Amino acid sequence: MTRFLALIGPHRTLLVFAIVSGIAHHLVVLASAGTGAWVVSRAITGQEFTGGLILLGVLLPFVALTPWLESYLAHVAAFRVLADIRGRIYAAFERLAPGYLLERRSGDLGAAAISDVEQLELWFAHTLSPLVSAATVPVAALTALGTFDPALAGALAPALVLLATVPSWLRQKAEAQGTELRAQVGELNAEAVDTLQGLRELVTSGAGPRQIGRFRGLEAKLLGAKLAHARRSGLEHGVTNALTVFGLLAVLVTAALLVTRGALDPALFPVAVVLAATTFAPVIAVTDVARDVNLVVAAGRRIMTILDTEPPVRDRVTDFSGDITPRVVFDTVRFRYAPALPDAVADATFTVEPGETVALVGHSGAGKSTCASLLMRFWDVADGAITIGGHDIRDLPQDHLRKLITLVPQDVYLFNIPLKDNIRLGRPEATDAEVVAAAEAALAEEFITGLPDGYDTIPGELGARLSGGQRQRIAIARALLKDAPILIMDEAVSNLDAESEQEVTQAMAQVRAGRTTLVIAHRLSTIRTADRVVMLDDGRTITTGTHDDLLSGNAGYRRLLAGQVAGVE
Repeated sequence: MTRFLALIGPHRTLLVFAIVSGIAHHLVVLASAGTGAWVVSRAITGQEFTGGLILLGVLLPFVALTPWLESYLAHVAAFRVLADIRGRIYAAFERLAPGYLLERRSGDLGAAAISDVEQLELWFAHTLSPLVSAATVPVAALTALGTFDPALAGALAPALVLLATVPSWLRQKAEAQGTELRAQVGELNAEAVDTLQGLRELVTSGAGPRQIGRFRGLEAKLLGAKLAHARRSGLEHGVTNALTVFGLLAVLVTAALLVTRGALDPALFPVAVVLAATTFAPVIAVTDVARDVNLVVAAGRRIMTILDTEPPVRDRVTDFSGDITPRVVFDTVRFRYAPALPDAVADATFTVEPGETVALVGHSGAGKSTCASLLMRFWDVADGAITIGGHDIRDLPQDHLRKLITLVPQDVYLFNIPLKDNIRLGRPEATDAEVVAAAEAALAEEFITGLPDGYDTIPGELGARLSGGQRQRIAIARALLKDAPILIMDEAVSNLDAESEQEVTQAMAQVRAGRTTLVIAHRLSTIRTADRVVMLDDGRTITTGTHDDLLSGNAGYRRLLAGQVAGVE
């Protein structure tokens, strides 16, 4: 958890004041309790106690003020630190995308970004300040008891030391339980997300009961983890109570013996007992929280796993200036997703000239989508190079590269925000007039204005309220508005009916005009519109040429088209 202390940064002052307020609270309570006991003792013996009442009047307002101040400052600091940590996690997601995100379930990552971060509140808002108080306040109490008689401090000290060490007794078991519990929560969240996203398929296939069975199995594992945590926590709670009682009895007996022997003023007897009882409060507060710190540690480790993961690509340079000609060259590119896997791209060599549209074709697994991902630098090539305008893309900052390229995917993701904001995703500063112009060029204006809320329409989660053709035209409008010189299109019409395909094809012609375009093509209608065709097989460039040339001179190309046409029909 000390690594998270480094993230406090600008919020350190708030936490320091919270800690000071917490220490002040316990010291004021200690002084008030001791003074109250002294007043009662003096009153019983018929002695003057006016000064004690005045002191109590001064102390009591601080008894109410200091805990409020501690809680407020600690929570404000904690919430700000948690916001910073979430920002770091989201930045890590962007840095690691898409490779790392493909290896983890989205629900589990969501749990890390939300639930695990929330667990850290226990550390920043409820543990740090009590921990410091537990280390300082007992020293003050032992010092006060020692002024009455050293034997009183000696009687209380062993119980305090043992009480402070209780969380460490079962530390390894606690950490293992915390790790298991957070893992089970992440697994259950992941399964819930999968179920919601695949609800239609579950209903239509009648697989709902089986999925409920999976949920019950995961719930049983989570319940087991929670019960194990509860048993250990209950044991620590019982030991804490026993040590508290032992400490109080030790002071009570010692004080009674001292009074009997005349070594302690009888008026200080109740003061000593009350001081001893009050001293346990900050230590018990820490031990109560410490029983759940294992969950915080486990959550912290999951978060740090994300933050510490090395990104698949790193910028060689941090700045780049000057214009770049949008000429894309793949020069003997080789790449594999993991050392144990075969090459996804073995020898890809082709060029896309400025303003030219090149269609990448090939059987499934030929390396078409991988080439597009490498151009966007989701991963770095193992051998060879990809250049834009003669510059190796590894020598371009990723932010600069992203500005040069825009993607129209096959499966369009729409955020649950107004359509106009979905369109301006790549250019958030674009005006409403520019958004409308892009929608008109993408042939989306008519259907958008026909919606009840027009451009303010919320498309629903994953764009569920729009048809496939409508979602594609929103994606094309995005690309038009971003106006990047290089365009990647992942067969935007492959999942559409004939009418929608015709509309989207017209919109695609608009967005491709004047841009260097790489199309991952499956349908013959798309391939025909390309200036050139590059055929891949097992990650290698087999042949290149115009559609007509390849159709007349390459038997493999004809077989590929025949198979794709048969699949479409």
